[in-house]
Amino acid sequence: MTRALGQYFQLTKPRVVALLVFCAVIGMFLAVPGIPPWRALVFGTLGIWLASGSAAAFNHLIDERIDKLMVRTARRPLATGNLKPRQVLVFAIVLGIVSMLVLALLVNGLTAWLTFAGLIGYALVYTAYLKRATPQNIVIGGLAGAIPPVLGWTAVTGALHPFALQLCLIIFVWTPPHFWALAIFRRDDYARAGVPMLPVTHGVAYTRWQVLFYTVLLVLVTLLPALTGMSGWLYLGGAVGLGAGFLYYAIRLLNPPDDFFAMRVFKYSVIYLMALFAFLLADHWLAQPLVGQGLAFQRLG
Repeated sequence: MTRALGQYFQLTKPRVVALLVFCAVIGMFLAVPGIPPWRALVFGTLGIWLASGSAAAFNHLIDERIDKLMVRTARRPLATGNLKPRQVLVFAIVLGIVSMLVLALLVNGLTAWLTFAGLIGYALVYTAYLKRATPQNIVIGGLAGAIPPVLGWTAVTGALHPFALQLCLIIFVWTPPHFWALAIFRRDDYARAGVPMLPVTHGVAYTRWQVLFYTVLLVLVTLLPALTGMSGWLYLGGAVGLGAGFLYYAIRLLNPPDDFFAMRVFKYSVIYLMALFAFLLADHWLAQPLVGQGLAFQRLG
């Protein structure tokens, strides 16, 4: 029984989903002064987690053939035969339905609709189509993975805000250098599976330059919260320091010391995003009040 539950838990891609939910929760805290309302915090987090897990399970189902061919994914529950496609389909649908009910009934309709759009964008638009159609798959499809902080914000306020869209933009621009670093390291896997990732279609050297280009763009984009008054000096210092680290890795990747360096860039990118959002939260609480909190109060009132 425990082993079976573990197989289903793996379908939700817990480490990936944990990062997405972390960004969503930060979005909740940034939306209001102090602690967000408990109802939005608890049920919003639950609904976003369930929807993310549903999208991940659909990803397993759609990528079954690919997963069997790739070393990185060959041990996934569906690829090994520990779970059957029908089981995965039912699991994904149930998670998706429950997530929508939680968000629609216990949070608000806007968050439910945006979460549903993100689920469809990742599971169908990206996984089923873009991933196999174009080497720009991760760029175009990155919006679905960038939406969690917007969901967290709307879960608390019930409305979209330009600050929430800035958070979305940061993750959107972060996604290509993050994922292409992994794709460089796993390029043989993607070539074997026939997935047109950038290192496969355009070569490793070209992809390394694209990682550097998007990293420079990312560093610039991460300045927006400070420039627009969303955050203050504490966040700005953290963003500049973290960005300098990312730039070092991206530049070093042009002439890496070994083949494993691309994986070190990938791992740093995960730490980078978590630390960047942690700086946003620390600045929000300790350094500078959020501009526009009056609007948030009006929507909560």
